[in-house]
Amino acid sequence: MSNARSLTEAEFGEALAGFEHTAFRLELQPAYVEPSETDLLAAFLRGEPFPATEVPEFRQWFGQVAAQTRDGKHMERVRVQQDPPTPYQRFERWLDQWNIQSGETMRYLTWQRAHEVELLPAADGPDWWLLDSSRLIVMRFDWEGRRVSNLLVTDPETVIKACKWRDLAVHHSVQAQLSDVAA
Repeated sequence: MSNARSLTEAEFGEALAGFEHTAFRLELQPAYVEPSETDLLAAFLRGEPFPATEVPEFRQWFGQVAAQTRDGKHMERVRVQQDPPTPYQRFERWLDQWNIQSGETMRYLTWQRAHEVELLPAADGPDWWLLDSSRLIVMRFDWEGRRVSNLLVTDPETVIKACKWRDLAVHHSVQAQLSDVAA
């Protein structure tokens, strides 16, 4: 892939903090393994969740999103999920109450609907962030859901394809409301 380079974790964070106007994420993984969410996920699955803001990494993320949206930037995410959602996907939906309160637009699309509108299998593969409709960060995961690499892509043809997939995903997904996700 031309015009692509690997990003360190620090560069990945800087890119998400430094977009100018819009950030969009397409989530396709059935589950994620993030060390920062281990205790919160376990508590949620036991039926004993505690506020996500008690986890420093989540608190920092929600604060960053709130600052960016206050500055007039737009953050949006489409989660392609099972119907009914898996236990992990229910956890994600529960977490969305803080994403929404921070200003991020959260949307859901079932796997079946994604296939019906031909988002899948076309866009199937790794997750990605599309920043300012000009830069794509492709996130690769291992079979358990651990993120193993981030690749910054600026190739115009690839970015335009991602813009089309974003538009298709947003058009056919359902926007989450705070009342839908709050416990």
